[in-house]
Amino acid sequence: MRNNLLSRCKCTWFCLVVLLCNPATALSTENLDSLTLKRALALTLAHNPQLFQYRFTTEALTAQKQSNSLRPALALELEVENFAGSKGYEGFDSAETTLALSSVIELGGKRQARLSYADARLNQAKWEQQAETLDVLGKLAELYIEGLATQANIQLAEESLVLSQSLLKTVKTRSARGATPEAEVMRAQAALTQAEIRLAALQAKFERQQILLARFWGETSVSFDVLEGSLFNFGATTSFEQLYARVQKSPAIQVLASEARIRDAQITLARANGSSDLSWRVGIKRLEETGDSAFVAGLSIPLFSGKRNSGEVETALAQRNAVDYAKKDQLLQLHARLFESWSLRKQSIAAVNLTQKSAIPALEKALKLTTEGFENGRYRYLDLIAAQKELLASKQSLIDAATTALVSQAVIEKLTSEALNP
Repeated sequence: MRNNLLSRCKCTWFCLVVLLCNPATALSTENLDSLTLKRALALTLAHNPQLFQYRFTTEALTAQKQSNSLRPALALELEVENFAGSKGYEGFDSAETTLALSSVIELGGKRQARLSYADARLNQAKWEQQAETLDVLGKLAELYIEGLATQANIQLAEESLVLSQSLLKTVKTRSARGATPEAEVMRAQAALTQAEIRLAALQAKFERQQILLARFWGETSVSFDVLEGSLFNFGATTSFEQLYARVQKSPAIQVLASEARIRDAQITLARANGSSDLSWRVGIKRLEETGDSAFVAGLSIPLFSGKRNSGEVETALAQRNAVDYAKKDQLLQLHARLFESWSLRKQSIAAVNLTQKSAIPALEKALKLTTEGFENGRYRYLDLIAAQKELLASKQSLIDAATTALVSQAVIEKLTSEALNP
């Protein structure tokens, strides 16, 4: 079962792996140990301690099923009467010894009801394992995407640092010629320091994310320096109606469906327990006084056991009805969450496309013209700073929108348990 689950989960995340590991747009990893999302998923499925817990849950439920399949045990009875008394019953001369076998005949289909209940619990454990696996892989994918975003932000911070260094150099040159006040040199120096601080903070953030990623496969140290992948490949967009149809068959809903089957089995078991069982006893009695032997047999059945069990039946029925409403509530929550992720992904992809095609090219040209004008004395220092900030802010928005699109896609795939079409 674990191998089937492994294959299914790999297929679920295949689309996102392809998008993030596109070799045409992947980050350069020369001379560095790199990690791919595909590798991270495989390591998590193979070594994540949280996922292995379900193996023991299944083993426990299987053992319980074996116990539930047993028929009532046989009992061997030895009974001695009329001994060690007074007068004629002194000693064992008048003793009556009975050797008997006894057991119970279960009525009402109790054994089958127990087996059905055990099967329902095993089925629920299977769906819970799949749901938990998807949840873990979803968290891993989200963290991986955030790590890619941090790498992109590091590259942006390095670009900002280069711009700050270039600006400081230009301002110093102009100040030496008397074309720029000394105060602007100090401001440019402060901007350079802030750029260095931001770069250091992002590098430290990425180190923390590396540790968090390694935790998913049970490691406390990091064996990779770079995450491979691109933030800017999204694949095709699937309609919300199609996605919601998938959600209704997802493991999260199947867990509740299996819960309903468990409650049905509990109702059947409670009703079966309301049927009286027959207790039987057969044996042989020996009378020491006469030396004779005789067979003995007995049969007993409890009275009014059905009424005594009516409370358990009503309890099971109430719990079963509660599952139906829990399923409706879960579907409403999944609908809302799915629509939010679908809408965010669609909106973010549109923002990425517009930013790449229009905003960034325009701002890059504006910065180039402003830089040339500043060097020729046509623009002020503040004009150049504003042009740089606008370009960097636009690139930051591009990274943020792409990150939101991919994280939303990861959430969609986790909810539907299926990959979006690339």
